[in-house]
This record gives sequence, structure tokens and C-alpha cells, in this order.
Amino acid sequence: MAEIKKITLANGKTRYRFVVDIGRDENGRRKQLTVTKDTKKAAEAELARITNERNTGTLVAPTDLTVSQWVRQWLDRKARDIEATSLRAYEGALVHVHERIGHIRLQALTEDDVEDLAQWLVTGARRRGGKPGTGLRVSTAEGVLSKLRECLGRAVVRRLIAVNPAEYVKIPLQAKKQDRKDHRRERPWTPAEVRSFIRVIEDERLHAPYLLSLMGLRPAEVVGLRWSDVDLTVGTLETANTRTMLGNRWVLEKDTKTEAGERMLPLPSKAAEALRKFRARQAAERLAAGEGYTETPYVVVSELGLPLNIRQLRERAYSLMHRHKLRRVRLYDARHSCLTYLANNGVPDHILAAWAGHTSASFTKRRYVHPDVEDLRPAATAWDVFHSDDRPTVSEKV
Repeated sequence: MAEIKKITLANGKTRYRFVVDIGRDENGRRKQLTVTKDTKKAAEAELARITNERNTGTLVAPTDLTVSQWVRQWLDRKARDIEATSLRAYEGALVHVHERIGHIRLQALTEDDVEDLAQWLVTGARRRGGKPGTGLRVSTAEGVLSKLRECLGRAVVRRLIAVNPAEYVKIPLQAKKQDRKDHRRERPWTPAEVRSFIRVIEDERLHAPYLLSLMGLRPAEVVGLRWSDVDLTVGTLETANTRTMLGNRWVLEKDTKTEAGERMLPLPSKAAEALRKFRARQAAERLAAGEGYTETPYVVVSELGLPLNIRQLRERAYSLMHRHKLRRVRLYDARHSCLTYLANNGVPDHILAAWAGHTSASFTKRRYVHPDVEDLRPAATAWDVFHSDDRPTVSEKV
């Protein structure tokens, strides 16, 4: 038990002080806390509280860490467990935390501070490339709060703070409503629009890569595909490699983000045939270019063998859409179109998730399946049947 000592200050006033062990640091060194109180009774009460919380594992030792300092420490640890692209997204999101509340001492941060941050994010934070005071999109602001919530949750686990002040903070409802009015979500292609795109790309050099996008592969999976991942004899492809981009400038090659993302997919017959033609075309291009051809293992390459990145694939697709007067959508949204079509045509949830490369079927359906008005038409037909005069009564059924 720590001893409470009476001390006399230089001005003659008396105080009561004790030094108590509060555990060990990450290197195993003993940590101690010095506490001074005006009265012996107050010192006894504080010592009892600290001892009890230390023994029950709930003690939060005082620290001068600011929010920014803790965020940086947390990101350093986070970097060990996430991809470089994900780390970049975390750092970009938390820039706003540094700017608005980074100076606040971590243990002094309150829910009111975080609510002020949430309001500022949608009204005053600067968008990338935008003017100051315009505010972030709600989806971006929610991402900032989500990452801050995770960061502060870890501070609770490490006993730096007692509670997470961001736990129940949300973006204001009015901001969400206004955002929906100002930014209508772009609809993925309908099946009819997908068929129109398929017709116009039949004679295009990148016919096969576009078909892979239309069958639900991510753009990074399409451009990361190697010929060694494709088996045209049995009709399969494996998504074991991706080529994504950092800041839309640098290509980052890596394996799939999750174990579920690394999957073997059966090739639809049209996609398999398009890949055979593409491989034959590349052989002819290699012969024509001679020494000017660059050998790489990738499927999606230029006429000289150079691998294309997701930005190049996207821009060429946009050019096709513009030339043929098709509604412009992201190639990634072709993935949404594919998964919506499969879901509407009876593909079981677990198969749908496996095809998408997800671990959760509910996530696949929540984020990637978007029934449109024509998809809902059978419900209207069923309603007509329900209210039809020709519908058999209970007695007629018997």
C-alpha cells in the first residue's frame, strides 16, 4: 500500500502526497503516478480509487497526449495490418480530425467536441480540390467519423481514455437529406443498357476485358489478371492478383484485399471466347512489333505489350460510351449491374457473395444489389392477381 506523506510547501502550506504503482509500460518497465491533494482525507479517497481501478483493470492513468498524437501512434500500428491503399485512405480522412480537434488533449475530448467536428465536416471542411467552407459529402464525412470512432475505441482498449466520445455521434439528419437532394446517386446500367454496351464493344480490341468487368470483376482485378490465372481449356479464371492505383497516379500491385477476394470463377462462354480471340490478337501484335514489344504476364496490355492500369481502362470505356451515346457510368458500377441481375434471377445469396468476392452475403445484397422499377414489375403483377375478380375464393379452392 502506498504511503501518504504530509509535505510542506515553500509558502508554508501543507499538502498530502503519495506515489502509487499503476502497472507496466510496453517495455515492461514499472509505471508510477504521483498525486498531491489538499487534505489527507482527499488523498486517502484518491488512493483508494486508483488502487481499486488498478486491481480491476479499469484505471486510466493521466496523459498529456493530444488527439493528433494519439491518431499518429494508432496509424503507425494500423499500418502493420492494412494495405497501403487503405492506409492512405485512413490518413486522408483523419486530416480533418487533425485540423479541427487535433490540438485537444485526448483525455479532455468530449462528445460535444466530436459533434462539433461532425457539423463542421459537412459545412466547413474543405473538399479535395474545392474551396474552403464548402463542406464534405456526407459519405466522406461518415467515413471520417467511422475512422475516428475506431481510433478512439482503441484508446479505450489501451486505457488511455475511459469511454469513446465518438461512439454515438452521427452526421446530422438534415445534412443527409440535403446531400441526397444535391447528389442523386448514379444508377448502374440496366440489363438493356448492358446489352447495348456489349453490342458496341464486339469489334473493340479490349472486348474481353470489358466483358470481364460486365461479369462482375473489380477493375483492379481485370487489369491485374495474368494469363497464368486463366484456364481456357476448362473455362475458369482466378482472381489472385490486382493492380490498383495510389492517388490515381502510381500503380500498386498486390494480392487480393481479403481471402474471399481470391476466388476461382467459371468463365461464361462469351467471355471465354473473347479471351481466346484476345490472346490470338496479342500473338499477332507481338509478331508485328518485333523487338518493340514488351513481354509481360498480364492479360490487359496495349498493342506493344505494356500493361494498362485502371485509369486507362476506365478512360477508354468512357470514350466508347460517349462515342455510342450510352449513359456514362463507372466500370465499377458494371459490377453492381451484374450482381443485381444475378440476384434478380434467382442466384442464391451465398453464391452471389462468393462470385463477388465477399465474405458476407448480406453485405453483397445491401451494397451491390439495386432493383430498379422494372425489377419491381413482378410485384405489381402479383398485386393485380391478388385483387383480381377471377382470383379463386377459399370455398372454390376447397
